[in-house]
Amino acid sequence: MLFHTLSLLLTLSTLGLAQDTSLGEVKRAFSNANIPETIKFAFDPKVLLEVTFPQTSAKPITLHAGIQLPRNATVGPPTFNVIGSVSKGPFVVAAVDPDAPTPQTPTSAQIRHFLGGNFFLDTPRTPTLLSNNTPAISHFQQPTPPAGSDPHRYIFLLFNQPKGFNEQTLINSTSSIAMFNISLFAAAVGLGQPIGGSFMLVGPDPST
Repeated sequence: MLFHTLSLLLTLSTLGLAQDTSLGEVKRAFSNANIPETIKFAFDPKVLLEVTFPQTSAKPITLHAGIQLPRNATVGPPTFNVIGSVSKGPFVVAAVDPDAPTPQTPTSAQIRHFLGGNFFLDTPRTPTLLSNNTPAISHFQQPTPPAGSDPHRYIFLLFNQPKGFNEQTLINSTSSIAMFNISLFAAAVGLGQPIGGSFMLVGPDPST
């Protein structure tokens, strides 16, 4: 048990330094994981989206696109940073799981794990923190893949926020998080294509 704990802490410490540095590598990671085909976006990132999870006993973990994390490292809520040339905002951030309840039978997908607007760049920090002062439409939900499932893909996407987004009525705080479709939602409210993104793999707890 002690060896396992020390090994996990060492792994988490290493992961904390594994953030993305190349738009091309992020795009290839999305392609290799079949994410554009799954969520129906032509993913061509313009900026790096850094997604960072706080940890209680280790350094925060900033995702490297496609990294697999233990579920207990994804309690969140995550923070978001942007590296690259963009406007000051506003932006929309969304997170979805297209593999629920299992990647082989995603009959509940997509699960909406986060949806929030009115994010602005907190300059002059580099990387630039995204911050907002309005409640999220859907607050962050920790990954919960069921026992026996293969790891799920948890996908984070950054969009430019269009005028009128705050008046959209398709999704609100009481809407079911299941059976969501990020590409249809984006088309309906004018989000367009994502300008950045990252993703992680998370499997069920070993004890489940």
